[in-house]
Parts: sequence; structure tokens; C-alpha cells
Amino acid sequence: MAGPRATVASLPDLIEQVTPPEPEASSGRRRSYAVFRGAVRGPRSLLTTLDRLGGIDPPHSKAHLEEHILRNFMRYARPHVGTGDEWELLFTAQHHGLPTRLLDWTHSPLVAAHFATLGEPRDCDRVIWRLDWRRMHERFGLRPVAFLVEDLARTLRKRGTPSLWEFFERADEADDGFAAMIEPPAVSGRISAQSAAFTICSNRDRPFAAFLAQHDLSEALTEIVIPAGAVDLIRDQLDICAVDERRLFPDLDGVARELGRYYASSGPEG
Repeated sequence: MAGPRATVASLPDLIEQVTPPEPEASSGRRRSYAVFRGAVRGPRSLLTTLDRLGGIDPPHSKAHLEEHILRNFMRYARPHVGTGDEWELLFTAQHHGLPTRLLDWTHSPLVAAHFATLGEPRDCDRVIWRLDWRRMHERFGLRPVAFLVEDLARTLRKRGTPSLWEFFERADEADDGFAAMIEPPAVSGRISAQSAAFTICSNRDRPFAAFLAQHDLSEALTEIVIPAGAVDLIRDQLDICAVDERRLFPDLDGVARELGRYYASSGPEG
């Protein structure tokens, strides 16, 4: 069953769409308990890098290699990352591009809009997914807080899964499963700059949206569509607000990315 859907054509539209209509009772402020993910609209937009490994037609064809991929990362990355906690190494691996079951999100709808408006083709719709992670945690009996890596490990130990490797081994068991939102360790400035978050799901063979629907959580996931005709306007508004590669990737790669994109769309006089 499809969840809520909205359409936005500008940054003010987006801010209005994601702002809670009323202040919360405890603080008197309009607090958002959501994370966001921006992408080109289509079947890839809620697939993890592990889902996409081997192609998306069908997805999940290489999911059974998950443990082997991470073990080899740990083997070869040791000189660079030391002997850290295995869960932290999973998040470090995702950050550096290793295919994992983690799905990356951000606490900022503007950061999500940045990623949604990048890339080709220019003539297609974009999407910002909004996930009510508190509602998701409530459904799976988890604490209503953004998990740290330590919270995830502690919760799994209480559920009889004392290690990352046992978690992988149970990926195909037909239990009730769970999904959680996690704030990763700040292993680089990019994670902090992007207000990064991840979701982790106990099932690795089903798209995230389908997993939520299976657990009566379709209403926790909102699809915010940016029509193709509004992409350039929102991209320009983001640049005006300094939401760009140089700020979100605070290193030389980010500087080069921003300049390459910005001047690629400039007129003949620069």
C-alpha cells in the first residue's frame, strides 16, 4: 500500500511541507522527528547499495555476499581504521562506498534536496523521502530516540543477537524483524556537515518501502515529489542558500565538485 505523497515546486514549498502544523506539547516548538533522503525518482531511490549490487532488475541478487564483502573490507582496511568495534566498522565501510544494507538519510530536508537535484537526466522528476523514524521505532518496540551504534548493539544483544556476524546469519530467518534509525559516529567532517543518519533493516532481501508496508508502516514514509520542471529552480535556491558540495563535502573534493557543477551550467561569459 502506497503511503502519503506531496508535490513541491520550490524551497518554500518544501519547508512548509515538512514543518509540523502545531508545536509539540513538551517544548512548545515545532520539532520534526523525521529523516530525509533525496534521489532521482524511480525504483532505485530506496534501494541500499547492497540491494543494487549486481543490478536492480531484479535487486538483491548479491545480498548473500554481504558478510564476505565486509570481512574483506575489514581485512584490507585495517591499516587505515585500526581495530575498532565491528558495528562502527560497518558504518565506516558504508561511508567509504562499500555496498552494505545501510540506507543513508539526513536530518535536513535541504541536504536531501541537494542530493535530489544533482545528476542526470535533467528531464525527470526527483523525490525526497520523509521517514517518521519515531513511528517506526514505536512499531518495533524500540526506544523513541535516535540510536547510537552502542544502542543498536545493546538492543540486539537483548534480542539474542550478540554480534554483527550473527545478525548477518539471521538475515533470512522468518521472524518479525525490525528497522531502526541510527546516528553514525562522526568518522569524517562530511557526516557532521550533512547531518547524516542511517537506517538498518533486519531483512536484506526486500526493498525498504516494501518492508515498511509489510509491517503496517506505509504511513510513516512520505514521498515528496519535485517535478522535473522545478528541479533547476530548487537547485538555484539551494545554491543561494549555500547548500552545496563545498559545504556538505568540506574538503578539496567538495570544492572541485561544486565548481565543476556550477560552471557547467553557466553561460558563455561564465
